[in-house]
Amino acid sequence: MGRILVTGATGFTGSALTRRLVQEGHQVTAFVRESSDVTGLQELGVEIVRLDITDYEQVARHMRPFDRVFHVAASFRREHADLREFSRVNVDATRHLLQAALDQGVGRFIHCSTIGVHGGVEPGATESYRFKPNDHYQRSKLEGELLAHEYFAKGLPGTVIRPAGIYGPGDRRFLKLFKAIKKGFFVMIGRGDTLFHMVYIDDLVQGFLLASEREEALNEVFIIGSERHCTINEIVREVAAALHVRQPRLRVPLRPVYLAAALCEDAYRTLGLSSPPLYRRRVEFFQMNRSFDIGKARRLLGYEPRFDLKQGIEATARSYEALGLI
Repeated sequence: MGRILVTGATGFTGSALTRRLVQEGHQVTAFVRESSDVTGLQELGVEIVRLDITDYEQVARHMRPFDRVFHVAASFRREHADLREFSRVNVDATRHLLQAALDQGVGRFIHCSTIGVHGGVEPGATESYRFKPNDHYQRSKLEGELLAHEYFAKGLPGTVIRPAGIYGPGDRRFLKLFKAIKKGFFVMIGRGDTLFHMVYIDDLVQGFLLASEREEALNEVFIIGSERHCTINEIVREVAAALHVRQPRLRVPLRPVYLAAALCEDAYRTLGLSSPPLYRRRVEFFQMNRSFDIGKARRLLGYEPRFDLKQGIEATARSYEALGLI
């Protein structure tokens, strides 16, 4: 049993991690925003601390010498968000947590980054692959990750985790895809042979825990993903099969859609409007290869993903159906 802090505990990844930690008997504290719904966390017996992690004084006042800190909170891909918010949350707040953890002698700091720091990659990219973030979110996550390494060099024991595309029961990121396929509205942009690497939420949580326990993880970076990458065509096929509907066949060329997305996004920005219906990042899902090698996590952490794409998609579909979302 240990005293553990989790940031982002009300989100999809953070809540799954928190549930697992409580199940294993740990005493968990969650740093949450004033506006967060913490009903589920309270039912688990989690200690709730409401604060603003972008305020250093608040973070320093409430940080304790926890055995482990899992920093999962992030400002994530909201098209209407003030671009400065990405820096405030993903960089400034990360610095605050790292500094307070160093000052308090935290046992280990696990920082959640993203494979997005690499941008598009060649198949089988490893943790040492070059950085090429493509948007404000990814750039801010890279800055936060580099900050973590600075503090590890100062003596804070820690590890960086770069999750692949996270999905599973409770996730809402892929809900639009499931809905579109269920209703027969899905249109493939491009050929569908773009590579994408996913990770089922239970496998990711296992990766977090291993990184927090193994001595080999200290001062290292690990990509946590499924056994293998897949194509967008494979994802769509498995979703259709899980929902018992016909596999979508309609396709449109990628280039004109991307140009339309760029024009739409720029027009909305010029007019001061938020949430454009079509934007570059949405199209990049169909365009940019994300295929990674998880060999380092296997060698040093003993990490082994247990869920393949079919199992994960089926579990996610059943969850959406149970909640009445599709």
